[in-house]
Amino acid sequence: MHNKAKFILFGFLALFGLGAVFFFQYSKFNDGKLHVVFCNVGQGDSIFIRTPSGTDILWDGGPDNSVLSCLSNNMPFWDRDIELMILSHPHADHLNGLISVMERYNVLYFATERLGNNTAGFKDLMKKVESRKSRPKDDRPLAENIRNLYAGDKINLKDDVSIKILTPTKSFLEASSPNGMIYDTGEFSSLISLLSYGSFDVLLTGDSQTKELKDAISGEKTQIEVFHVPHHGSKTGLNSDLLYQITPQLALISVGRKNKYGHPSKEVLSILKEHKTRFLRTDEKGEIEIVSDGKKWWVR
Repeated sequence: MHNKAKFILFGFLALFGLGAVFFFQYSKFNDGKLHVVFCNVGQGDSIFIRTPSGTDILWDGGPDNSVLSCLSNNMPFWDRDIELMILSHPHADHLNGLISVMERYNVLYFATERLGNNTAGFKDLMKKVESRKSRPKDDRPLAENIRNLYAGDKINLKDDVSIKILTPTKSFLEASSPNGMIYDTGEFSSLISLLSYGSFDVLLTGDSQTKELKDAISGEKTQIEVFHVPHHGSKTGLNSDLLYQITPQLALISVGRKNKYGHPSKEVLSILKEHKTRFLRTDEKGEIEIVSDGKKWWVR
């Protein structure tokens, strides 16, 4: 009886502990707020978005499988669904991590700009996208759920969260990448989007350059709460006039420590300081999480 009582006690404590973990994770990740996490993936971009109703969106995946740690930190351990995966453009430091995510998570929808790349990484990613079955919520091939995004497209989610694509236009794609391919130089088109929840906005820029960013914000709101600095802080992605028009309350730079490109550039840091724009860097702060209730927002 003594051993049986101990077994029952241990079983009860284990169940209690498991229940406590479930309760903690559920309350932590289902707080009815928008979470935008700039993942610490080194020299690359990866932004994880969890909407107030628990829809998971991954914007880019960084250069390697570091993104998996970011997902583990910001999703309940039982949640294996990524409802929407978006690739801003097919460069390795934005796409390679998505391959690891495809292997470990159930991705329901995939969207990107209409550009290709001859690299092994891009071919591997698209092979997985085109062949994998999305499960368990949707038994159709994921290939049927691929969408090419252009300026003017808008993704409306059920909890008042929206993603509006600002660039590229079809004409911009044709002019910047006439052969429909993107390489490391010359072709520089990248998705730019406005993530909105109530009065809170985040401008996501990928590796866009000043010309494309200027086109993106033409006619848009002149006040953005959070601004994702283009191309890891490259001097070709931002100028003083553009920052003056955007007037962000916070700028985020996704960048790797001691990277070989010298990102973020001295020119961009000087512009941010000149405009007295508060900025945070993933190489200095690690993972950076922004939380909003649609009116107020804060850095966690």
